[in-house]
Amino acid sequence: MKILLASQSASRRAILTSAGIPFEARAAHVDEAAVKARHEGDPASLALRLAEMKALALPAPGALVVGGDQVLEFEGRAYDKPASREEAADRLCAMAGRTHYLRSGLCLALDGAVVWRHASSSMLTMRPMTRREVEDYLTEAGEGVLRTVGAYELEALGARLFARVEGDYFAILGLDLLPLLAELRRREALPW
Repeated sequence: MKILLASQSASRRAILTSAGIPFEARAAHVDEAAVKARHEGDPASLALRLAEMKALALPAPGALVVGGDQVLEFEGRAYDKPASREEAADRLCAMAGRTHYLRSGLCLALDGAVVWRHASSSMLTMRPMTRREVEDYLTEAGEGVLRTVGAYELEALGARLFARVEGDYFAILGLDLLPLLAELRRREALPW
């Protein structure tokens, strides 16, 4: 069975590639800003809703379409990717020494219908940091961190920002791999 990833996310593509999953990645054209503006639920339900919309955005008869999304929740509020380095620095300084959550949603669609949903939550506590440390981190990490909702990449230099992490490593990177693998095996979309 053909597997499509409804995302151009480098992290999600790398996770699937490293796990040896044959797939094709296509951009899912979803107006996330409009969905977020209309959404009345909590950040966890928003992540799942966005994942569903992405999975349904790709017309692919007979293929399993993987849709995933992640929402950062800090102090009860959902955050988007930072629009600038200054916004990233402000966010990291605000979260320094405190806990935030990554709410993840993952869906499979088949022939225009969602056939599987999975939600997870990870709790991340940053170590206390000065503004100077945050600025140094952003300089060394580069502009790529602006493509992440938290302005960090846990799999790289971002690991140095944290005191404690609770949750699935793959989910934190952007895709709940182990539940997805189990579902793909259950559907016989993977040989083993």
